[in-house]
Amino acid sequence: MNATIAVDPALADAVDVARAALLEEVSADQVGEHVTSHVEQEGALTHVFTCTHPGYVGWQWAVTIAGGSGHRITVDEVVLLPGETAIVAPHWVPYKERLQPGDLSPGDLLPVDDDDPRLVPTYLVGDDVDEADREQIKGVAADLGLGRVRTLSVEGRDMAAQRWHDGDGGPEAPIAKSAPQSCWSCGFLVRLAGSLSEMFGVCGNGNANDDGRVVTYDHGCGAHSEVKLARKQQPVPVPEHAFDSFTVDLETF
Repeated sequence: MNATIAVDPALADAVDVARAALLEEVSADQVGEHVTSHVEQEGALTHVFTCTHPGYVGWQWAVTIAGGSGHRITVDEVVLLPGETAIVAPHWVPYKERLQPGDLSPGDLLPVDDDDPRLVPTYLVGDDVDEADREQIKGVAADLGLGRVRTLSVEGRDMAAQRWHDGDGGPEAPIAKSAPQSCWSCGFLVRLAGSLSEMFGVCGNGNANDDGRVVTYDHGCGAHSEVKLARKQQPVPVPEHAFDSFTVDLETF
């Protein structure tokens, strides 16, 4: 109960009034015992009852009444509210935030914000240009071969580099720690262009786990182009066939 507002005894004792109002809305088998009551404001109080509906375990009926001493008691509202143990839907997360890397399916769209810090404009249009002119400028830029409207910013490039370094294609991957040699000396490594070429390449070995993926130069695996098997690791030679020329095979007759 609200300690700052005095509780009207008439409202506090009107449990039967609240229950009767509740039973006008729902059947008796959905209403349990009276749990508590709390003051909403002066002259208004809410009585709480257990909900016994099997589909709403942990939920509670809340009946707010008003009036009190010297006034007729009226019912303001009857609502069903989740209690502390109620099963409720998880907090809503926007679609674009729910999608994780690898979740996109054919037909899915994941738009990028106009102010995404990972991207910067390839060319400037101007803030005072309306949308129609902006689209025309984009068309002219495409005709002139200026390429992409936006490209990676320094921040976006650094974020990608850190993600690749910390991922399965980085030096801390279990397969890299047990590799005999690093990717920088592998003949299957296709080096990237630009500033990222100082640290990353793409694996071009169709037999490797990282084929077609970005790897760091200090990554590695057992499919290095120069890896050789030790003599004890090589397969045991198969002996030549032996022909038995002394025993008669009766099944051939």
